[in-house]
Amino acid sequence: MKQFRSEFAHNYGTYTFGYANYAKREAGEALSEIYESGYLPYSGAREVRDTFYMARSARLNLKFFQSSSENRRIAKKFDGVFTKERAPLERVRNDETFLLFCLDYFEKRHGKAAMPRERLELILDSGVIRSVVLYKKDSSAVAYVLEVSETKMGHYWYSFYDLSLMNQSLGMWLMLDCVRDAKEKGLTYYYLGTVYGEKALYKTNFEGLEWWDGTSWNSDVAKLRELGRSDNGQETAQIDAWKNSLSRF
Repeated sequence: MKQFRSEFAHNYGTYTFGYANYAKREAGEALSEIYESGYLPYSGAREVRDTFYMARSARLNLKFFQSSSENRRIAKKFDGVFTKERAPLERVRNDETFLLFCLDYFEKRHGKAAMPRERLELILDSGVIRSVVLYKKDSSAVAYVLEVSETKMGHYWYSFYDLSLMNQSLGMWLMLDCVRDAKEKGLTYYYLGTVYGEKALYKTNFEGLEWWDGTSWNSDVAKLRELGRSDNGQETAQIDAWKNSLSRF
């Protein structure tokens, strides 16, 4: 992988100089090497391909994963309720029902600008998604999960689900269900995305959690929770120099 940095904010008075970190995937390179270095796939600009960003992300060392009391509480709500299938991406890629389901979820949950159709199609065509996990009840779709996978690692990238079940913690159950599958398949690591803000701290309810601290994978979950709770005071409207030249969504 080719790593590069883009200048970000600075405070000369305290000699604080920020750089955002990115990586470009090279031909034939294993995704596991990029993820291991703290990067996640970037999907925020129309012309960007095979590019990954560094962030405070989380993964499970599945050797140490076992269901916690909170996991078991969530499991009781939905285990056995749905049928599940891992469909090859190419089977659903052009399914308009699938695309509209995903777009409707994002518009209602996060606002229409968060996931325009062009961005969803960019993600689907990124070359890293192998399968889509489809959940149904009475032959009707209830949820979809976009999953990145290789021989020994997986990444729960995006989920889309029936929002009428949101307050029953369906989103948490979907992640748990995919984690259990990853453990059963013998994967070594399962990546859960970024952990910023209190709303992301539900990810800390999994045993075997590690998080990227900018240098290495850290297992101090108490520290991660502390960082998440203090994130609101760290937000900035500035963007790094690389993104200034991009056609961002």
